[in-house]
Formats: sequence, C-alpha cells, structure tokens
Amino acid sequence: MTLPVVFILAAVFLLLLLVYERQEKEKGRLIAKTILSCLFVLVAFLQPSSVPSYGKFILIGLTFCLAGDVCLALSGDKIFRAGLVAFLLGHIFYVIGFTYLVPASEWFIPGSVLFWVFSLIVFLWLRPHLKAMLVAVAVYILVITVMASGAWAVLDRSGSPFWGRALVFAGALLFYVSDVFVARNQFIQREFLNRLIGLPLYYLGQFLLALSVGLL
Repeated sequence: MTLPVVFILAAVFLLLLLVYERQEKEKGRLIAKTILSCLFVLVAFLQPSSVPSYGKFILIGLTFCLAGDVCLALSGDKIFRAGLVAFLLGHIFYVIGFTYLVPASEWFIPGSVLFWVFSLIVFLWLRPHLKAMLVAVAVYILVITVMASGAWAVLDRSGSPFWGRALVFAGALLFYVSDVFVARNQFIQREFLNRLIGLPLYYLGQFLLALSVGLL
C-alpha cells in the first residue's frame, strides 16, 4: 500500500470518526478509530530509516497509542485509565526514540520552558476536577512535557535533515495540544467540540511523527 493511498484512507476515516463522534455511535467510533490508528502505525512501518533505533522506538510508541485509541473509543472510567497508561507508555517510547537524535542532557534549552509553564497552567486548571486521578494525570503531564521538550531539542539540533526535525517537532506539538482537549472532555466539559478540534490535531500529529521516521 503506497503512502498516498494511506493518506486518502486516513482522511476518509477521520471524517467518518468525527461523524460517529457527533452521533455518539460507539461501535462506529471504535471501528473508524481503530482503522485510522492502524494506518499511522503502517506509515511508520513502511518508512526506511537511517536511524533504525529511532524508527523502532517510534513504531513501538505508535503501537501503544493505537491501543490507547481503542480504549478511548470505549466508555467507562476503568477503560479510560487503561488508555491513559497506553498513551503514557507511548510517550515514554517517543522520549527514548528522541534520545537517539539528541542526548537527553541537551533537551532543556530555553525554549522548552514554554512547555513547562503551559503544562503547569493546564495542571492547575484541571486539578480541582481530578479527584482520584490527580497523581495519574500529574505523571502523564510530566511525561508528555518531557516528550515535547525533547521534540523541541530535536528541532533545535542541526546536523539532521531539517524536514525530519520539523516533522518531529510539529507532530509532538500537535499531540501535546490535542491532549488538552482530551483532558477538557474527560474532566471539565464533555462536548463534541473537544473531539472536533482534538482528533484532527492528534491524528495529524501521529502521522507526522510516523513520517519523520523516513526523513531522519
């Protein structure tokens, strides 16, 4: 299957997913989301990589995110927690992958402070609503902020192809922002607007990360 075909299918299933989300049809949402997430795993799998370790860990991370997507397509607090764990593991594997592009000791550059400040603001916003999920969400925010900081460091690091570095940063940034809408939907106000904005951001971010495997 060629990449253009994958991207056409992805666009179709993203539209279907949004329709099912709007109609609150769980079965349709589960099918569309599973297929769509399998596609970004496929994109990473199809990419030849000049940094094999990076490609391997991104592929593993994407696979965990696929599992997380399946969980979030279903209803219930327990399944949401399972999805949170899957995404947490996905971010951890992204973080490991990024260390093959830039050593972790070089990640905390001045620009990354913006992520830490924004994450603190988001956590303080969510905190009154988290209850038993307080620690889990705090850990998740910590890990995703480390991931975003690593992506910024990759963008800032010369020596690797620019477009590959740009895709890493853009993909991680979109994923990071999309999680704000997941959190808003889960803890603040459950409404379609969160999915309408968050899902396209999330899937574009994942596809960009998958594509970066072949450009570094």
